[in-house]
Amino acid sequence: MAVTSATSTPAATQDIGALGKAQLASSYDTFLKLLTTQIQNQDPLSPLDSNQFTQQLVQMTGVQQQLYSNDLLKQLVANTGTGMAQAVSVIGKEVTADSNKATLMNGQARWSYNLGREAAAVKIEVLDANGRTVAVSAPTKVAAGDQTFTWNGSDITGLKRADGGEYSLRITPTDASGAAITSRVFQRGVVTGVEQAAGQSILSIGGTRAPWSTVTSVRQPA
Repeated sequence: MAVTSATSTPAATQDIGALGKAQLASSYDTFLKLLTTQIQNQDPLSPLDSNQFTQQLVQMTGVQQQLYSNDLLKQLVANTGTGMAQAVSVIGKEVTADSNKATLMNGQARWSYNLGREAAAVKIEVLDANGRTVAVSAPTKVAAGDQTFTWNGSDITGLKRADGGEYSLRITPTDASGAAITSRVFQRGVVTGVEQAAGQSILSIGGTRAPWSTVTSVRQPA
């Protein structure tokens, strides 16, 4: 007799909560249609007992609330078990996060970047939330390894940008022949707080926000 391996089927891996809500919605719509039809065609001399329909409505509403409560509990468990609890544990520690975003605070925004090898030239662009270039720089720090870049908040027109805006950094390093050099932009600093946003844990790193999922290293601050 041939024995088949135990593999997951689409039905087994399907979200049970979503399936339950879909079935409940279908049953609820069917119930309302039947109720409306019965009311429209009931015998005026022997009207239907409304208590039974009321009880069924209450039961369906209760099941619906339970399904939504299960979803909420699932989210809370996920936040506590894998995201929020771990993120809170790094408060006061220095982290490195693969994020090219920084917040302009006290007239400055700061990034770190890494060059795979020494460059002949490096072009740095500061982009606003809409992806538009607001500042351009050609730093002299072109050696291989980690470097830092600090923007003073002045855009290409000479206007000083207000604090609180979030900006991203784009870096284009090239060698003497004009060939591109591998690079990455990241944030490094001490975590001062953690918050939940859009279902994920967000770290505050020196005033800049970075998702917990982007953290690549954690260490005690010097």
